[in-house]
Amino acid sequence: MDLESGFYQNHVKRESWRTVFTLAYQSLGVVYGDLSTSPLYVYKSTFAEDIEHTETNDEIFGVLSFIFWTLTLVPLLKYVFIVLRADDNGEGGTFALYSLLCRHAKVNSLPSFQSADEDLSTYKKDITSPAPSTVRAKIKSTLEKYRVLQRVLLLLALLGACMVIGDGILTPAISVFSAVSGVELAMAKEHHKYVEVPVACIVLIALFALQHYGTHRVGFLFAPVVITWLLCISAIGLYNIFYWNPHVYQALSPYYMYKFLKKTQRGGWMSLGGILLCITGSEAMFADLGHFSQLSIKAFLAYMGQAAYLSMHHDFQSDYRIGFYVSVPEKLRWPVLVIAVMAAVVGSQAIITGTFSIIKQCSALGCFPRVKIVHTSSKMHGQIYIPEINWILMVLCLAVTIGFRDTKRLGNASGLAVITVMLVTTCLMSLVIVLCWHHNVILAVCFVLFFGMIEALYFSASLIKFLEGAWVPIALSLTFMIVMSVWHYGTLKKYEFDVQNKVSVDWLLGLGPSLGIVRVRGIGLIHTELVSGIPAIFSHFVTNLPAFHQVLVFLCVKSVPIPHVKHEERFLVGHIGPREYRMYRCIVRYGYRDAHKDDLQFENDLVCSIAEYIRTGSTGLNGKDKDVTRQNEDMIVVGTPSTHLHGIQLCEDDGVNPDVAGTSERREIQSPPAPAMKARKKVRFVIPENPKIDRGAREELRDLMDAREAGIAYILGHSYVRAKQGSSFMKKMVINCGYDFLRRNCRSSTLALSSPHSSTLEVGMVYHI
Repeated sequence: MDLESGFYQNHVKRESWRTVFTLAYQSLGVVYGDLSTSPLYVYKSTFAEDIEHTETNDEIFGVLSFIFWTLTLVPLLKYVFIVLRADDNGEGGTFALYSLLCRHAKVNSLPSFQSADEDLSTYKKDITSPAPSTVRAKIKSTLEKYRVLQRVLLLLALLGACMVIGDGILTPAISVFSAVSGVELAMAKEHHKYVEVPVACIVLIALFALQHYGTHRVGFLFAPVVITWLLCISAIGLYNIFYWNPHVYQALSPYYMYKFLKKTQRGGWMSLGGILLCITGSEAMFADLGHFSQLSIKAFLAYMGQAAYLSMHHDFQSDYRIGFYVSVPEKLRWPVLVIAVMAAVVGSQAIITGTFSIIKQCSALGCFPRVKIVHTSSKMHGQIYIPEINWILMVLCLAVTIGFRDTKRLGNASGLAVITVMLVTTCLMSLVIVLCWHHNVILAVCFVLFFGMIEALYFSASLIKFLEGAWVPIALSLTFMIVMSVWHYGTLKKYEFDVQNKVSVDWLLGLGPSLGIVRVRGIGLIHTELVSGIPAIFSHFVTNLPAFHQVLVFLCVKSVPIPHVKHEERFLVGHIGPREYRMYRCIVRYGYRDAHKDDLQFENDLVCSIAEYIRTGSTGLNGKDKDVTRQNEDMIVVGTPSTHLHGIQLCEDDGVNPDVAGTSERREIQSPPAPAMKARKKVRFVIPENPKIDRGAREELRDLMDAREAGIAYILGHSYVRAKQGSSFMKKMVINCGYDFLRRNCRSSTLALSSPHSSTLEVGMVYHI
């Protein structure tokens, strides 16, 4: 169920240099492609209609100055030097910042939180309680006290996630369309408009069709394209600078920004929405910005080259406007066009990959309906592909391309999505600076004021163009926000119903070891979302069926607000009731970036974890059973065979019992012989020599092996959620229509997908919430 193993971890350590080199090479093709393709459409979007390019060159030099300082202050100063330090154990993005805040203040939206989660090695990161009289302590207590502030914080993180999804639709459209628009300089005016849209659509379809191969393969395929593209635009930029206007560097002075705004006034302010596009891709580079300095130099050479060319050319045909291709020498336009289209595909890959990651994080934290997640690499756990989302993105991307058919409105839409995500990051970062980094509140206020004012200026310039395309990301984000909010609300209410209707342990103790029914051979694996108590589905099942399995395991697969959980810390195992009941609780913990691989190895890991718990953790220090009426919910972390090599191992053979050598370092506990009706696999536990294990634990291990040999039955709850009587009309609409529709059309849980149909039993219940 997880791709990590002890062997692989050691292997990675020995070959870390190779892994780093591989990721760095792939990042050229996936992460850095987005920012490097911005020169294709920045000038064209900026000079679309708001301002004109005059012979004084005040406009072109002002735009160049804005581009330089925007690239310097936002991606370089804000992201590279500040935001990059706020990574969540190597993960970036709005949800990574939200995860950090959840661990430093009790604002977690996950209902299944346990105090044991705080003991995970990657959970804490220098978390200290502030002094009660400090401002930091007051901010922390205020967030923890008011539920409405916690919801606002969650909605802020969801807004950033929704805008990233919207950007995943708009960035491929504008990148590919701008690259294809180069044909307008090589074809007649009346013909090129019939070619651009079909060619752009074909390229986009091919782009999304490539996604199922995975980032691992796509990165190797596209990295040479980005390298070639960067060399191409930087060489053309240098040529234009030295050939047309070597003094263009003077435009780097902030004075030209003042002249630009003074001369253009309202038109110049509205054109900032086009200048904003020069920093698209900054959020996609959150996790790895190591090569940004080299990339920014090469990209900015392209902007300077275009400015140098345009400063000496003022008479353009009105329909061609000012674009990237006018500054390319005529003999090179077709080769550059081909490279540009390929680079646009690469640049689009970055945001598509980021969209997949964002949706996986939202789904893991209970904020997005379950979707099929395909792990495309056996080595890099974060490389995923989501088929449903991929095709939805493709359809929406084609729709906006065909619907707009011009760079101006596509740029307006993309710009608003980009700047909204940056504003969300700025707001969350201010809290991280205070709560996580323990810095002075004044520093956080300065951070918000400085970067917030810059981004607010761009945001206002983008929002003013609401009717000219900026409404698209708002509509897309609103749609995804409704879906996420409905799913999160329904999931939370369903969990609260489970908690309120769970069966007490006292009721279980009153049934006796046989639970009042016949116990048949085998393991009954009861899937539940509860981390404590007995789920109502169990009493419902016991009441209506006359038999149950000899070993019962209440399995909870939960997410924790950290990116990764180490494999040796994944299983949390404990008894439910006295030992003779043979009932266990097993909580399997995953981070929001962990891989859930569906295979039979999970069964063996689960059984071995319970066996190891029986051997090491089921008795107290004096060797006697614990006070089950008081401590029946005590649980311990147990290693699995892949990481705990010195613990119990599980072996299977086809009915033949091998001889056990007396001098071996390990001994075997074998299941009791059963009538040989037909050939079947024999299950054996291989335990370390001279283990500290008593007679009662040995009997328990034999029963567990006998049950494992008989097979595992998966018992899943199938809930029908309805709003209870007396609920408001809005709640009925949300639960009975919205949440019910999403539950019926989303994927089943991971356990339901991996369990064999012949061994699966669904128990239906109606939840009135």
